[in-house]
Amino acid sequence: MSNTRINAQLAFLTEVDKLKSVVRGTTLCDGSRKENSGEHSWHIALYALVMAEHANRPVNIDRVIKMLLIHDIVEIDAGDNPIHGNHDPVEMARIEEKAADRIFGLLPEDQRKAFRTLWEEFEAAETDDAIFAKSIDRVQPVVSNLATDGGSWPEYNVTAEQLQTRVGVKVQKGAPAIWEALKARIDRWFAEHTTAS
Repeated sequence: MSNTRINAQLAFLTEVDKLKSVVRGTTLCDGSRKENSGEHSWHIALYALVMAEHANRPVNIDRVIKMLLIHDIVEIDAGDNPIHGNHDPVEMARIEEKAADRIFGLLPEDQRKAFRTLWEEFEAAETDDAIFAKSIDRVQPVVSNLATDGGSWPEYNVTAEQLQTRVGVKVQKGAPAIWEALKARIDRWFAEHTTAS
């Protein structure tokens, strides 16, 4: 019995190594290359650990970190779909659900259920833990883009209004102090890089 369990866990861990091969739209803070989804997941888990005191409501940081470590595992099958990219959200949700079935399905039943439930909680973003996790997931790319003079924003023709609507609203919901701290830097960047028509 224990060998069967260990073999299933190792199969899952081997499969999720593929997350390191999923290239994201966001560059590293030094601008040297685009990050992969494995790096992103680690980095935002660390963001959450460091920034937990700024959550809008009390959170269980262990649960938040778990969510952030597994939230993008579905990208192994679905790929990364940047928030400023052009994709059908309904179709992506369908593809990600199927990916969650397959990948979490590699685990022993108790872990499969626990991980899937946590992933679904993150996706729904209704609990305090999930709202904060979603906020932090949105913060890290903004910081990277600011560190690289806009990073992927010019590539996706991102406007200040789009950034507020697609990112700011989510960050404000879970970590308003963090968004307030970033907003001056964001406004300054857009003021310097937006030319009047």
